Amino acid sequence: MKSTGKYMGIQNEAHGGMTSVGKIIRDAWVFGVIEETETCEGWLIAGLNALLLKVDKEWDKYGCMVSNLPPELFEKHKRIHDKAIKDARAAGWSGEYETRNES
Repeated sequence: MKSTGKYMGIQNEAHGGMTSVGKIIRDAWVFGVIEETETCEGWLIAGLNALLLKVDKEWDKYGCMVSNLPPELFEKHKRIHDKAIKDARAAGWSGEYETRNES
């Protein structure tokens, strides 16, 4: 969040948007909660929290597991998240920060 209290937009996040907010936005794209062109730039925290609740409700339908998604959502998830990983790696993200406590 910027000092203004507004979200900077997934396209402006560090690590290519590989953050918890970035994941919520990508999942919202998967489920069609928001358009894939929506970056959420300028949103207030209340709007992001409302988005999280909607995304969580969608995930609950599938037991919070990608493998339970119907084929069309599974493919959409794969397309969106694979691109995000590729773009983040190109921006210097390695994933080490997110997995450092898993050993």
